[in-house]
Amino acid sequence: METVSTNQSFGGVQGVYRHASSATGTDMMFSVFVPPHEEGATLPVVWYLSGLTCTHANVTEKGEYRRLCSELGLIFVAPDTSPRGEGVADDPDGAYDFGLGAGFYVDATQEPYSRHYRMWSYVTQELPDIVADHFPVDRDRQSIMGHSMGGHGALTIGLAYPDRFKAISAFAPIVAPSQVPWGQKALDGYLGDDRAAWRKHDAVAMIEDGARCGALLVDQGSADNFLNDQLKPHLLAAACEAVGIDLTLHLQPGYDHSYYFISTFMADHLRWHAERL
Repeated sequence: METVSTNQSFGGVQGVYRHASSATGTDMMFSVFVPPHEEGATLPVVWYLSGLTCTHANVTEKGEYRRLCSELGLIFVAPDTSPRGEGVADDPDGAYDFGLGAGFYVDATQEPYSRHYRMWSYVTQELPDIVADHFPVDRDRQSIMGHSMGGHGALTIGLAYPDRFKAISAFAPIVAPSQVPWGQKALDGYLGDDRAAWRKHDAVAMIEDGARCGALLVDQGSADNFLNDQLKPHLLAAACEAVGIDLTLHLQPGYDHSYYFISTFMADHLRWHAERL
């Protein structure tokens, strides 16, 4: 693991790191904030998954999480959203919603994407081991959150591993990718036309098929221009209500899809996670 940069912030250390990934077959970047702590202590970790077009840098630079992570004693980990580098397949038309920056947190089965696009394995298996080897994390106290495509990733990974992730939250998540254009394009491109495979990466479908968790927190801006066509939080609300999952869904008046929205409510989410960690 190569240290790209470290900076002191709120008594802790914000680092950016690079390593050769066996899951993706590429170099991968990620950021980790470690709050101040006593020597030898282990700390709970919050995983943050970013959205379309983003890298680890978006939340690292705009998320405004470090002050509260220092106060609450939370490690904050932010992976990239897709493999990158020479030879990594991209959208053939150069669109932003597929290919580079748009890994959708699945393990692709379709060529040419199956060679590198293995973000599910990277986020759930490889990177947690690397982080545990290099940082003072308590592997029994982990939670996960994300934004947009990363909200989709947080929901699906959290639902798939309810014993590992003690809390799950999201900002403006794609809750039912099988039912919206972004998700249909990505799932078809990465997984093919097998709709059964799609259901394993669709939070609403996973709940319908028996996945459960203790509680969910979702914040959604009412002025988000993707709300009605791509996000559809009412579908998650209906699925949770049908099976008794405790969903707290806040529709925040006037907020859009940007990091101005995320940074405004980041503290609420971190406190919610800390209570459960």
